[in-house]
Amino acid sequence: MEVNGEDRGGRRTQAERTAATRTALIAAARELFAEHGYAGVGTQAIVEAAGVTRGALYHQFGDKRGLFEAVFDAVEEESIGAAGRAAVAAAEDLGPVDTMLVAVDTFMAAIADPGVTRITMIDAPAVLGWEGWRARGEKYGLAVIESLLAGAMDQGHITPEPTRPLAHALLGMLDESALYITRAADPDAALAEMRAVIARVVRGLMLPH
Repeated sequence: MEVNGEDRGGRRTQAERTAATRTALIAAARELFAEHGYAGVGTQAIVEAAGVTRGALYHQFGDKRGLFEAVFDAVEEESIGAAGRAAVAAAEDLGPVDTMLVAVDTFMAAIADPGVTRITMIDAPAVLGWEGWRARGEKYGLAVIESLLAGAMDQGHITPEPTRPLAHALLGMLDESALYITRAADPDAALAEMRAVIARVVRGLMLPH
């Protein structure tokens, strides 16, 4: 009989052990991929860092690519999805322009981390393929952008039009911004430049009031 997720002997259940193994592998791989890149990390280094066997990696994820997919999803959800939703919720008393700019700042703060950019912008297109990369990325960033655009249109701040193509255009701008900042000789200066450019673009969408 299980009590609070453990059996009577106080031992963890199989489900808990599986979850712990999965978490350890994702955490170890995320750190290694961020520092060395996907191609520079072998499965042996990952399992040693996670403190598990190679068989556990294959059982949980199939192969290194499967593990990378899980790492990518974790980084996107944490840095883009959850952070973006939290920022937008915190800015609910602001107007639609300022709320969108808060979301942009959240994205920019995430990509200021070179490890995040390496995983999501540099390695992901090569490992997942362009279609797979876009599909997974849209699950996180695109939904936030579409929601903000729809809200601004409903309030009469932007001319009503289909949100999907406009959201794609803005997401593409953000992705290119990330690559520009990552490759810049002075990332901090590049970040400030891109923030200013994106703010002008977002404000340019708004109707005069």
